[in-house]
Amino acid sequence: MKKINHIIQFIIVRILFYLFEIIGYERSSNLGYFIGKFLGPFFRSKLSIKKNLQKAKISESYDHKKISTNILGNYGRIFGEYIHLKNFKNDKLNKFISIEGFEHLQNIKKNNQKVVFISGHFNNFELMAMQIEKSGIDCAAVYRPLNNPYLNNIMEKIRKRDICKKQIKKGRAGTREIIKNLLKGSSIAIMIDQRVREGVKTPFFKNLAATTTIPAQLIKKYNCDVVPIYIERKDKIFFKMYVSKPIKIEKSKSVFEITLSLNKILEKMILKNIDQWIWTHDRWKD
Repeated sequence: MKKINHIIQFIIVRILFYLFEIIGYERSSNLGYFIGKFLGPFFRSKLSIKKNLQKAKISESYDHKKISTNILGNYGRIFGEYIHLKNFKNDKLNKFISIEGFEHLQNIKKNNQKVVFISGHFNNFELMAMQIEKSGIDCAAVYRPLNNPYLNNIMEKIRKRDICKKQIKKGRAGTREIIKNLLKGSSIAIMIDQRVREGVKTPFFKNLAATTTIPAQLIKKYNCDVVPIYIERKDKIFFKMYVSKPIKIEKSKSVFEITLSLNKILEKMILKNIDQWIWTHDRWKD
Protein backbone atom coordinates (compact mmCIF):
# COMPACT_ATOMS: atom_id res chain seq x y z
CA MET A 1 0.00 0.00 0.00
CA LYS A 2 2.85 2.36 0.87
CA LYS A 3 4.46 1.70 -2.53
CA ILE A 4 1.19 2.53 -4.32
CA ASN A 5 0.87 5.79 -2.36
CA HIS A 6 4.45 6.68 -3.23
CA ILE A 7 3.81 6.04 -6.93
CA ILE A 8 0.63 8.15 -6.88
CA GLN A 9 2.48 10.99 -5.14
CA PHE A 10 5.26 10.70 -7.72
CA ILE A 11 2.80 10.96 -10.64
CA ILE A 12 1.03 13.99 -9.14
CA VAL A 13 4.31 15.79 -8.49
CA ARG A 14 5.58 15.10 -12.01
CA ILE A 15 2.38 16.49 -13.51
CA LEU A 16 2.55 19.60 -11.33
CA PHE A 17 6.23 20.11 -12.18
CA TYR A 18 5.37 20.10 -15.88
CA LEU A 19 2.61 22.64 -15.20
CA PHE A 20 4.93 24.83 -13.10
CA GLU A 21 7.54 24.84 -15.85
CA ILE A 22 4.94 26.00 -18.39
CA ILE A 23 3.42 28.83 -16.34
CA GLY A 24 6.72 30.36 -15.14
CA TYR A 25 8.28 31.21 -11.80
CA GLU A 26 5.90 33.86 -10.42
CA ARG A 27 2.70 31.99 -11.26
CA SER A 28 4.19 28.72 -9.99
CA SER A 29 5.05 30.27 -6.62
CA ASN A 30 1.58 31.82 -6.28
CA LEU A 31 -0.17 28.61 -7.35
CA GLY A 32 2.01 26.67 -4.94
CA TYR A 33 0.88 28.96 -2.11
CA PHE A 34 -2.78 28.13 -2.76
CA ILE A 35 -2.02 24.42 -3.07
CA GLY A 36 -0.20 24.51 0.26
CA LYS A 37 -2.85 26.65 1.94
CA PHE A 38 -5.85 24.55 0.93
CA LEU A 39 -4.39 21.06 0.49
CA GLY A 40 -1.55 21.32 2.99
CA PRO A 41 -3.77 20.52 6.02
CA PHE A 42 -4.42 17.06 4.50
CA PHE A 43 -0.69 16.28 4.71
CA ARG A 44 0.60 18.46 7.54
CA SER A 45 -1.60 19.03 10.58
CA LYS A 46 -2.19 22.62 11.64
CA LEU A 47 -2.67 21.23 15.13
CA SER A 48 0.95 20.02 15.23
CA ILE A 49 2.10 23.49 14.18
CA LYS A 50 0.08 25.13 16.95
CA LYS A 51 1.40 22.65 19.53
CA ASN A 52 4.96 23.40 18.51
CA LEU A 53 4.33 27.15 18.70
CA GLN A 54 3.05 26.61 22.23
CA LYS A 55 6.05 24.47 23.18
CA ALA A 56 8.33 27.24 21.91
CA LYS A 57 6.42 29.74 24.08
CA ILE A 58 5.47 31.84 21.06
CA SER A 59 3.08 34.41 22.47
CA GLU A 60 -0.61 34.20 21.62
CA SER A 61 -0.28 37.86 20.61
CA TYR A 62 0.94 36.32 17.36
CA ASP A 63 -2.01 34.91 15.45
CA HIS A 64 -1.21 31.17 15.61
CA LYS A 65 -3.98 30.33 13.13
CA LYS A 66 -2.63 32.78 10.57
CA ILE A 67 0.93 31.57 11.17
CA SER A 68 -0.17 27.97 10.54
CA THR A 69 -1.86 28.94 7.27
CA ASN A 70 1.19 30.91 6.11
CA ILE A 71 3.54 28.04 6.96
CA LEU A 72 1.57 25.61 4.80
CA GLY A 73 1.34 28.24 2.07
CA ASN A 74 5.10 28.65 2.22
CA TYR A 75 5.52 24.88 1.88
CA GLY A 76 3.50 25.20 -1.31
CA ARG A 77 5.57 28.09 -2.62
CA ILE A 78 8.81 26.15 -2.12
CA PHE A 79 7.25 23.20 -3.95
CA GLY A 80 6.13 25.44 -6.83
CA GLU A 81 9.59 27.00 -7.08
CA TYR A 82 11.64 23.77 -7.25
CA ILE A 83 11.46 23.38 -11.01
CA HIS A 84 12.68 26.98 -11.40
CA LEU A 85 15.78 26.63 -9.21
CA LYS A 86 17.81 26.05 -12.38
CA ASN A 87 16.96 29.61 -13.45
CA PHE A 88 18.26 30.97 -10.15
CA LYS A 89 21.39 28.93 -10.82
CA ASN A 90 21.89 30.31 -14.35
CA ASP A 91 21.12 33.90 -13.24
CA LYS A 92 17.85 34.26 -15.19
CA LEU A 93 16.01 34.97 -11.93
CA ASN A 94 18.75 37.06 -10.31
CA LYS A 95 16.41 40.02 -9.77
CA PHE A 96 14.42 37.97 -7.28
CA ILE A 97 17.26 37.49 -4.79
CA SER A 98 19.71 39.82 -3.04
CA ILE A 99 22.55 38.96 -0.66
CA GLU A 100 23.67 40.96 2.35
CA GLY A 101 27.18 40.00 3.43
CA PHE A 102 28.30 38.70 0.06
CA GLU A 103 31.76 40.06 0.87
CA HIS A 104 32.06 37.36 3.55
CA LEU A 105 31.61 34.67 0.91
CA GLN A 106 34.23 36.39 -1.24
CA ASN A 107 36.71 36.49 1.65
CA ILE A 108 36.13 32.81 2.45
CA LYS A 109 36.86 31.94 -1.18
CA LYS A 110 39.84 34.30 -1.40
CA ASN A 111 41.43 32.87 1.75
CA ASN A 112 40.58 29.29 0.76
CA GLN A 113 38.97 28.99 4.19
CA LYS A 114 37.11 25.90 5.36
CA VAL A 115 34.01 26.86 7.34
CA VAL A 116 30.79 25.31 8.60
CA PHE A 117 27.71 27.09 7.23
CA ILE A 118 24.68 26.64 9.49
CA SER A 119 21.03 27.48 8.91
CA GLY A 120 17.51 26.08 9.08
CA HIS A 121 14.58 25.31 6.80
CA PHE A 122 13.48 28.82 5.95
CA ASN A 123 11.95 30.09 2.71
CA ASN A 124 13.43 29.12 0.23
CA PHE A 125 16.18 27.21 2.01
CA GLU A 126 17.50 25.51 -1.15
CA LEU A 127 18.76 28.87 -2.43
CA MET A 128 21.34 29.18 0.34
CA ALA A 129 23.64 26.30 -0.65
CA MET A 130 23.18 27.34 -4.28
CA GLN A 131 24.42 30.88 -3.64
CA ILE A 132 27.38 29.58 -1.62
CA GLU A 133 28.47 27.41 -4.54
CA LYS A 134 27.78 30.19 -7.06
CA SER A 135 30.19 32.43 -5.13
CA GLY A 136 32.95 29.96 -6.02
CA ILE A 137 33.27 28.26 -2.64
CA ASP A 138 33.94 24.52 -2.65
CA CYS A 139 31.03 23.36 -0.51
CA ALA A 140 29.27 20.10 0.35
CA ALA A 141 25.64 20.29 1.53
CA VAL A 142 24.11 17.83 3.96
CA TYR A 143 20.52 16.76 3.24
CA ARG A 144 17.87 14.38 4.51
CA PRO A 145 16.48 12.01 1.83
CA LEU A 146 12.70 12.05 1.30
CA ASN A 147 10.70 9.09 2.57
CA ASN A 148 9.27 8.54 -0.92
CA PRO A 149 12.12 6.93 -2.93
CA TYR A 150 10.61 7.91 -6.30
CA LEU A 151 10.33 11.57 -5.33
CA ASN A 152 13.72 11.44 -3.67
CA ASN A 153 15.31 10.44 -7.00
CA ILE A 154 13.86 13.59 -8.59
CA MET A 155 14.95 15.83 -5.73
CA GLU A 156 18.47 14.41 -5.65
CA LYS A 157 18.88 15.16 -9.36
CA ILE A 158 17.60 18.72 -8.86
CA ARG A 159 19.86 19.26 -5.84
CA LYS A 160 23.02 17.99 -7.57
CA ARG A 161 22.29 19.76 -10.85
CA ASP A 162 20.81 23.06 -9.70
CA ILE A 163 21.70 23.60 -6.04
CA CYS A 164 25.05 22.15 -4.96
CA LYS A 165 27.03 19.43 -6.76
CA LYS A 166 28.35 17.85 -3.56
CA GLN A 167 25.41 16.35 -1.66
CA ILE A 168 25.82 14.29 1.51
CA LYS A 169 23.03 12.15 2.95
CA LYS A 170 22.41 12.55 6.67
CA GLY A 171 23.39 9.58 8.81
CA ARG A 172 26.49 7.79 10.05
CA ALA A 173 27.80 7.15 6.54
CA GLY A 174 27.13 10.81 5.82
CA THR A 175 29.24 11.86 8.80
CA ARG A 176 32.20 10.02 7.32
CA GLU A 177 31.58 11.79 4.00
CA ILE A 178 31.48 15.16 5.78
CA ILE A 179 34.91 14.57 7.30
CA LYS A 180 36.31 13.25 4.00
CA ASN A 181 35.10 16.37 2.15
CA LEU A 182 36.37 18.69 4.87
CA LEU A 183 39.84 17.12 4.76
CA LYS A 184 39.88 17.59 0.99
CA GLY A 185 39.23 21.32 1.44
CA SER A 186 35.44 21.64 1.19
CA SER A 187 33.33 23.77 3.46
CA ILE A 188 30.20 22.13 4.89
CA ALA A 189 26.63 23.46 4.79
CA ILE A 190 24.25 21.88 7.28
CA MET A 191 20.76 22.52 8.60
CA ILE A 192 20.72 22.32 12.39
CA ASP A 193 16.98 22.55 12.96
CA GLN A 194 15.83 18.94 12.56
CA ARG A 195 15.54 16.29 15.25
CA VAL A 196 18.27 13.66 15.00
CA ARG A 197 18.50 10.33 16.81
CA GLU A 198 22.22 10.63 17.40
CA GLY A 199 21.92 14.20 18.70
CA VAL A 200 22.13 15.49 22.24
CA LYS A 201 19.26 17.00 24.22
CA THR A 202 19.94 20.72 24.08
CA PRO A 203 17.73 23.67 25.11
CA PHE A 204 15.86 25.07 22.13
CA PHE A 205 13.22 27.71 22.87
CA LYS A 206 13.51 26.68 26.55
CA ASN A 207 12.66 23.03 25.85
CA LEU A 208 15.09 20.16 25.37
CA ALA A 209 15.44 19.07 21.74
CA ALA A 210 17.62 16.36 20.18
CA THR A 211 20.15 18.45 18.25
CA THR A 212 22.94 17.53 15.86
CA THR A 213 26.43 17.91 17.30
CA ILE A 214 28.22 17.61 13.94
CA PRO A 215 28.94 21.38 13.60
CA ALA A 216 30.31 21.51 17.14
CA GLN A 217 32.53 18.48 16.53
CA LEU A 218 33.91 19.98 13.30
CA ILE A 219 34.56 23.28 15.04
CA LYS A 220 36.47 21.60 17.87
CA LYS A 221 38.41 18.98 15.93
CA TYR A 222 39.21 20.88 12.73
CA ASN A 223 39.23 24.45 14.07
CA CYS A 224 36.55 25.57 11.60
CA ASP A 225 34.83 28.93 11.87
CA VAL A 226 31.03 28.89 11.79
CA VAL A 227 29.03 31.03 9.36
CA PRO A 228 25.30 31.46 10.10
CA ILE A 229 23.18 32.04 6.98
CA TYR A 230 19.57 33.13 6.90
CA ILE A 231 17.11 33.69 4.06
CA GLU A 232 13.75 35.42 4.16
CA ARG A 233 10.93 35.78 1.68
CA LYS A 234 9.87 39.30 0.79
CA ASP A 235 6.80 40.36 -1.19
CA LYS A 236 5.88 36.73 -1.88
CA ILE A 237 8.41 35.97 -4.64
CA PHE A 238 11.56 37.87 -3.65
CA PHE A 239 14.31 36.73 -1.29
CA LYS A 240 16.98 38.34 0.83
CA MET A 241 19.85 36.20 2.07
CA TYR A 242 22.02 37.22 4.99
CA VAL A 243 25.57 35.89 5.33
CA SER A 244 27.24 36.46 8.70
CA LYS A 245 30.91 37.15 9.17
CA PRO A 246 32.73 33.92 10.13
CA ILE A 247 32.59 33.36 13.88
CA LYS A 248 35.60 31.96 15.70
CA ILE A 249 34.50 29.73 18.58
CA GLU A 250 36.92 28.77 21.32
CA LYS A 251 37.94 25.12 21.05
CA SER A 252 38.01 24.98 24.84
CA LYS A 253 34.21 25.04 24.84
CA SER A 254 32.47 21.68 25.09
CA VAL A 255 30.42 20.15 22.29
CA PHE A 256 27.30 20.82 24.35
CA GLU A 257 28.21 24.49 24.90
CA ILE A 258 28.86 25.06 21.20
CA THR A 259 25.66 23.26 20.20
CA LEU A 260 23.69 25.39 22.66
CA SER A 261 25.18 28.61 21.26
CA LEU A 262 24.27 27.51 17.71
CA ASN A 263 20.69 26.81 18.84
CA LYS A 264 20.54 30.36 20.22
CA ILE A 265 21.59 31.69 16.82
CA LEU A 266 18.89 29.57 15.16
CA GLU A 267 16.25 30.87 17.57
CA LYS A 268 17.05 34.46 16.60
CA MET A 269 16.72 33.57 12.93
CA ILE A 270 13.32 31.96 13.47
CA LEU A 271 11.98 34.91 15.45
CA LYS A 272 12.73 37.30 12.56
CA ASN A 273 9.87 35.76 10.56
CA ILE A 274 8.00 33.20 12.64
CA ASP A 275 5.84 31.96 9.77
CA GLN A 276 8.82 31.33 7.47
CA TRP A 277 10.26 28.43 9.44
CA ILE A 278 8.93 24.86 9.10
CA TRP A 279 7.12 24.36 12.39
CA THR A 280 5.67 20.99 11.38
CA HIS A 281 8.82 19.14 12.50
CA ASP A 282 8.47 18.07 16.12
CA ARG A 283 11.79 19.30 17.47
CA TRP A 284 10.82 18.41 21.02
CA LYS A 285 9.74 14.82 20.51
CA ASP A 286 11.08 12.42 23.14
